[in-house]
Amino acid sequence: MRDNGQRHNWGINEITQLFALPLNDLLFKAQTIHRAYFDPNEVQVSTLLSIKTGACPEDCKYCPQSVHNDTGLEVERLMKVKEVIEEAVAAKAAGATRFCMGAAWKNPRAKDMPYVLEMVKEVKAMGLETCMTLGMLAPDQAQKLADAGLDYYNHNLDTSPEFYGSIITTRTYQDRLNTLSNVRDVGMKVCAGGIVGMGENLRDRVGLLQQLVNMPQHPESVPINMLVKVEGTPLDQVEDLEPFDFIRTIAVARILMPQSHVRLSAGREQMNEQMQAMCFFAGANSIFYGERLLTTDNPAAEQDRALFVKLGIRPEKRQDVSDEAHRGAIEQAIENAKPEQMFVDASL
Repeated sequence: MRDNGQRHNWGINEITQLFALPLNDLLFKAQTIHRAYFDPNEVQVSTLLSIKTGACPEDCKYCPQSVHNDTGLEVERLMKVKEVIEEAVAAKAAGATRFCMGAAWKNPRAKDMPYVLEMVKEVKAMGLETCMTLGMLAPDQAQKLADAGLDYYNHNLDTSPEFYGSIITTRTYQDRLNTLSNVRDVGMKVCAGGIVGMGENLRDRVGLLQQLVNMPQHPESVPINMLVKVEGTPLDQVEDLEPFDFIRTIAVARILMPQSHVRLSAGREQMNEQMQAMCFFAGANSIFYGERLLTTDNPAAEQDRALFVKLGIRPEKRQDVSDEAHRGAIEQAIENAKPEQMFVDASL
């Protein structure tokens, strides 16, 4: 079964064989596919804001916002619409083209929906793409968000169906699939990916990607998160994932979902520049930009701009929105950079 050159019937063995390729062969294959659909030197830039923090009833073992995990996180109520708009203005000025809003809920409550819908409308009116992650959605909630103009809805599968029960018990895998189906049914774009480094094995990383690629339509955005270990969560002592295993996951995701944006998401704070560069070469072409990802640290904007300069990467433009602020900042950084800071003298 193919749709615009995309397959939706990948088997476990096929995906496992991709992971088993020599790294150079895997990266070459991923980069070749990436270049067929994207500019290899452009990266889509998003900003993520926590609009309601903590006190989530879910028991996700990785999450500092769960009431089941004692992480000392300060609980915050739903932000006022005005406060969210101020953050969106700052994000746009810093160069973001997509503004993502996340709330620590099992699902949105009826009393909160009017405020959430107003946030979508106001941010959309600024010319930014809009994305939200609010937990599970019923069909009518998905329709209301779509009517308000929400572009993307994020709802990660987290891991494979087999490993899922070891990480979460308060929401089933089918619950997550149902929400994604509700989102797709009303015409919104899907942002769905997962987390690696939670103690899963290769079979689980394969299983996660199989679930994503065999959806009737590939997610337009696929965030691949590296676990950020937070003290007080059950996973705070889990063994670190081998960096090359993470890079392989990015590359295989690119091969499987050639037209999707693959996002180098949480965990970048723990990655050096060389690892991030390899992830971009493997096909990652989206990042979160700013100092925070909901409740965990993210590389500062200045560091990202400096890395973009070193790699010759440009922020991806939206067709209907200019990205003058971010592009201008990078161009100015290039202008100011001294040649000796950017290149190595091969004669030495």
